[in-house]
Amino acid sequence: MSGDSPMEMAMGRDLGLLLPEIVLVVTGVLALIAGMLRRPRWALPVTLAGLLLAAALTLPLVGVATTAFMGTFRVDDLAVWAKLILLPATALTAILATAEVRGTDREATVYSLLALVAAGALALAGAGDLMILIFGVLLSSLGSFALVAYPRDDRATEAAMKYFVFGSVSGAVMIFGLTFWFGAAGSTLLVDLARLDGRPQAAAAGLVAVVVGLGYKAAIAPFHFWAPDAYDGAPVSVAAYLSVVTKIGAIFALAAVVRDLPVDAANWRLVVAALAAISMTYGNLAALPQTNVVRLLAYSSIAQAGYFLLGVAALGRSPLAVRSLVVFAAAYAAMNLGAFAVTLGVGRDLSAFAGLGWSRPWAGAAMVVFLLSLVGVPPLAGFAGKLLLFGAAIDAGMTWLAVVAILNSVLSLAVYLRIIVPMYRGAAHAPTLIRPVVAVSGVALLMTLLIGVGVEFVTRAVIP
Repeated sequence: MSGDSPMEMAMGRDLGLLLPEIVLVVTGVLALIAGMLRRPRWALPVTLAGLLLAAALTLPLVGVATTAFMGTFRVDDLAVWAKLILLPATALTAILATAEVRGTDREATVYSLLALVAAGALALAGAGDLMILIFGVLLSSLGSFALVAYPRDDRATEAAMKYFVFGSVSGAVMIFGLTFWFGAAGSTLLVDLARLDGRPQAAAAGLVAVVVGLGYKAAIAPFHFWAPDAYDGAPVSVAAYLSVVTKIGAIFALAAVVRDLPVDAANWRLVVAALAAISMTYGNLAALPQTNVVRLLAYSSIAQAGYFLLGVAALGRSPLAVRSLVVFAAAYAAMNLGAFAVTLGVGRDLSAFAGLGWSRPWAGAAMVVFLLSLVGVPPLAGFAGKLLLFGAAIDAGMTWLAVVAILNSVLSLAVYLRIIVPMYRGAAHAPTLIRPVVAVSGVALLMTLLIGVGVEFVTRAVIP
């Protein structure tokens, strides 16, 4: 009896490394089958079980640094922690979505799309090849368009069409621009981007394409135009999902790309730093006059994307860069999902929050914690993430960018106080908070507090 050939052994190893992604795709298919069998209520437990199983299968990969399928997929800190952050975030979103889709004719489809879009986000985070990058953008985009259009009303349809048109154009620009990198480097592998050194025109063309394609996915200004309308037109749970899962996947993908891109070939570090300053400033200024809380949180997510870019700009120059991205991603997922969960329970309009702190003290206190964490107030999770991001930017010699980020954090306090102040000054209003809202906001609150307190121990233990 002959042993396995080297090729078969390599295939088995590679499939083992991608087991979480495989389980996630199977989960999406099984949720869809539940709907086809007219058993939509089976879809939620199937989805949650698949997401948690995929997360459990990821745990043995912590600390691993390797690639699969001839370098086209990476299994490193960014890819592994993307799974450990985005899979639980998707599970929380699925629970939150029950408040809006339970009992409808397409309930199972929503859970299926949540799983498949998450698979696209994980493909982005682990991309080691331009083709995987494009695949991740397409998979996460197509499902997102359908999720935004779910309500079948005029507002959702308009939002989905804007999202679709903007996404289609951005994706086309990205695919076209990346052909310059392939032509100049002679390879689609990201590790071969070093060959672009000495070819500044091709490097710049590809960089513009990547920034457009991934900037749209992450809602980075000036590629953010779809976000406020899409968030407002979609179910609140879907808005929460888009603000966390697809955004973090795209940010991690951008980090994976620029790590291998020669700095001198395209001056990518300055480009990323400029986008960070623009996104932070624009997002906070545009959020100030909003009276629709979902739109306010949409502009807030644009500003938060700018903070993420501090860690991306510091890659290769600061040992804090990867750690800051991972910690801020975990913090952002917890506090943003929590803020959207409370919004789902209370209402989209700012006036609905009047007196919430007195009528529903627990919900009011949770919302205050989420918003102050988004500002970066210690000892909450947002403070831990931003502190690492500021340190990474300073380490990388971009003190000016850290100063811009600090000033924007002060400005963001004025944004979030527009929600906090009415909660303790207006006439008491007692919304009915259903169980999915209470469950998700409770978990998010716990994680926001734990990440802030335990971040130093955790990051030193598991992130180089």
